[in-house]
Amino acid sequence: MFKRGLTIAAALLALTAAGCSAEREWGGGSASPAGTAKIGLITKTDTNPYFVQLRESAKAAAQARGAEFIALAGQFDGDNDGQVRAIENFVQQGVNTILITPNSSTGVLDAIARARQAGILVIALDTATEPADAVDATFATDNFEAGRQQGAYAKAALGATPPKLLMIDGTAGSSVNTLRHDGFLAGIGLAEGAPEIRGTQNANGDQNLAQQGAENLLARASDINVVYTMNEPTARGAHAALQARGLAGPVVMASIDGGCEGVANVAAGQIRATVMQFPGKMAELGVDAGVEYAKTKQKPSGFHDTGSVVITDHPMPGVRSEAVAWGEQNCWGDK
Repeated sequence: MFKRGLTIAAALLALTAAGCSAEREWGGGSASPAGTAKIGLITKTDTNPYFVQLRESAKAAAQARGAEFIALAGQFDGDNDGQVRAIENFVQQGVNTILITPNSSTGVLDAIARARQAGILVIALDTATEPADAVDATFATDNFEAGRQQGAYAKAALGATPPKLLMIDGTAGSSVNTLRHDGFLAGIGLAEGAPEIRGTQNANGDQNLAQQGAENLLARASDINVVYTMNEPTARGAHAALQARGLAGPVVMASIDGGCEGVANVAAGQIRATVMQFPGKMAELGVDAGVEYAKTKQKPSGFHDTGSVVITDHPMPGVRSEAVAWGEQNCWGDK
């Protein structure tokens, strides 16, 4: 399990011209001893707590394994151009491994192909590419299954009561957004476009946008009993909108992420349950693969599910879950 409370040893440098931000752990372009892994990480942003934790876990794993490490990020969720420039930056700096959480499953494929042609191992973390073999391997949550667990929990919590559902989605066109959305509907037992779905709103994973979107939906359809949220910042925004209308208690709302703040939201009753992911595990597996590749040129392949589990103090029959106390000990870490 990753150790929370790691201090950030390197300063964050704004690369305005490159359209991304960086955290450096080596001198760019410097030669590395033979067999030493030189690993570059590219996240969707460097502000979302989930990607901050993934970066810190990768950084700690690299330090523990004697690998050189640098992190870059898009300036916002959906910044494909920034991620393309980050890949090009890493190729120029001579990394032997790139770990990337793609903003779009298709938006960075040409740059990834050029990196692989240059002999660089490329691993997707958190978000799969389309096609999957555009990268050497993927270490990620099965997002459809995470959404299905969320939906199954909501269905069990409603019992015999028919759902009246609002859906606060993430970024339109994102594979993570689509998989979680579709998984939730499968878990709760609804088809896309079903009349039980009273409204949907994209919020790009942003708390403020989620609150605004939920307020707009509630103004048109306040007779609801369940809310789907794509991630925990989205859930916090939706909770604020529900609370303003006196609906926070009666409405069943679950989410996905499993960050320490999200687990605290579950403990406080703001979210009934959350589906925990393990970005620390993704990061460590990615770094391990990069270190192995530097030593032996052996590459991993295929999709590796890093797991997910429902966290709640209100367990439901037929839904595997862990208590909040377990979640507090394991939030965003290794299982």
